Parts: sequence; structure tokens; C-alpha cells
Amino acid sequence: MSKDAATQEDQTKASARRARGEFVRGVSGFRHAIGDGDFPAEPNRYHLFVALNCPWCHRVTLARAVLGLQDSITLDVAFPNRTGEDDPVGPNLWEFAPNRIATLTGATLPECTTETATGRGLRLAKEVYRQEGSEEQSVPILYDKRTQRIVSNESAEIIRMLDQHTGALGSALPDARRPRLFPDDPALRAKIDALNERIYVAINNGAYKAGFSSDQSVYQAAFDTYFDALGFLEGLLSDGRDFLLGHAFTEADLRLFPTLYRHDPVYYLRMKLNGARILDYPHLWRWLCRVYALDGVADAGSLVHCRQGYFGRSWNGVVPAGPRHPMPYPEAYLHPELAE
Repeated sequence: MSKDAATQEDQTKASARRARGEFVRGVSGFRHAIGDGDFPAEPNRYHLFVALNCPWCHRVTLARAVLGLQDSITLDVAFPNRTGEDDPVGPNLWEFAPNRIATLTGATLPECTTETATGRGLRLAKEVYRQEGSEEQSVPILYDKRTQRIVSNESAEIIRMLDQHTGALGSALPDARRPRLFPDDPALRAKIDALNERIYVAINNGAYKAGFSSDQSVYQAAFDTYFDALGFLEGLLSDGRDFLLGHAFTEADLRLFPTLYRHDPVYYLRMKLNGARILDYPHLWRWLCRVYALDGVADAGSLVHCRQGYFGRSWNGVVPAGPRHPMPYPEAYLHPELAE
């Protein structure tokens, strides 16, 4: 497995694999970093374009929240469903459209915004890329408002640079209250990297391998790998530790959370990952509730956006009303005792 396996998927024979029905995630094209000569670490300079249903975006909104950067890094939120076939620019594009109506709620979604970073009021994330001559269209995008340039669209690298430069970027949290997602200790870093790789391949990207592959054998392999990894993590947490690598919240916890947050209410059905709920893993469930209770975490995501985004683009666009047992989500995440 390549050294980039925790960040991006191996692209070997990607076209042939897609033709056989396998979901193969593409590679992000903008890989600059805060701290480079062109992108100094300064407060109120940077901006994020995100969609709250996207788990890769959820990583960066989580990092922004737990590191206390909400006031110094601005944010625009796309509508969870992309453009349709009738759009004049084309289908399947992220759109900043606060007036769109969500079928789930019959109303607009208050988190959705117009585009505010470029000064042009762009409608589509794709238009942000086109300013730099690129035809990419993915989110998240980390954007430099000063130079009007994209810094990065690789979520794994964005969360690490936010962690590295938290103080200089203007965190509102005092040093004593700020987590260090990727601490300086080399041994701990090696453990985080190893766990990140397993989580990315088997769980983060594995959920998409299961849900979006059209070949039964590819789906089955992804399904088995996903639940094997959940079993491994359940065992890891069974010794009483609070988080994956001990009693401190790290990047490994942050990268796992978006997938497990979505599993019971969304992925169990939409990604055909109906082998078990997270609620069926007592240690993982209590871990999920513990992370959800951290300052800023609950506000960094939205299951309304997730349900609208995933089910709203399914074949008939109907969003399931549940689950309601043992209680609705995300309220369930306030109750670690449900897994007793």
C-alpha cells in the first residue's frame, strides 16, 4: 500500500476498475499549504467552501470547530443536493443556493449560504475552480481571500495544516484548551498515520466502495472489510480508553467520526451497510457520543443535510423518515447509555 493510502485512493487502472463496477475516488488537484511562501498563516485570511452532507467536508468543519477557528476562518455552505439535468451549466454541481427547498423539510435550510469569499457572488463551486483555469468541482475548498486563490482541496491535508497553524490562524481557544490533532511525538504520529490508513481504506472510502459500486463481489469485499474494521475498533476501545489512541482526541478520531456519525441514520440503508448499527457496538457507540459531546462538534455537521444529500440524489429522491428507534438521530448521540 502506498504512503498516500491514508489520503487518496490508488489510481492504478482506475478506468478499467470503474468499467467493472468499482467506485474509484479521484485525486485532488490543489495541494498547496498554509505556511508556504504564498500562503502565510494569518487570522481572517482563509475561507472554506463546504457541503455539510459531504464527509470529507465534515472533516474540515470539525477541525475548524474543535480548534476554535470559527471566527477567523469564514465558511460558505452549499445546498446538499447538486444541480439537476435542467441546470444551464450542467448536472451534479455543488451550488450555493440558500433559497432552494429541501424535500425532507419542505423549507430552505438555514445553514446554506451564498458565495461570499470571492466578491463575485458565484453560484457554483465549479466557478471558483474556473477562476484558476481548472475544471475540478469538488468540495471542500480552502481558499485565500487575499490572493483569490485556492490553497487546497484535499481534506486530509487541510485538517493537518489547520492543526499545525492554529494559533497563528487566530484560534479563539487558549493553548490549554486546544487539542493537538497531530502531536509532535514521533511515536504517536506513527500510530495516528497507521490508524488513519486503516480507517480511510476500510471505513471512510470503504463506505463508498460498498454503496456506489455496481459489482456484487466488489460490494461484498467492501462490506466485509468495513465491518471487520468496526470490529477491530470496538476491540481497541474495549480497554476503557476515551479515544482511539488513549485519553486525548487526535486526528484519527476526527477522521473516523464523519463516517460513524452517518452510519445508523444514512449509510445503513443508502450504502447498503446493514450488517449492524454503530449502536450494536457498545464501545464504539459510547466513543461516538463522547466525540459528539465535544465543544463545537454538534454544530459542525447536520444530519438533515446528510439525509437530504444522500437520499435526495437516489433514484426517486424520497428521504426516509427514520430511524426513530430507540430515538431520533442526532438526539441519540446524547445518550451513551443506549448501548448498555
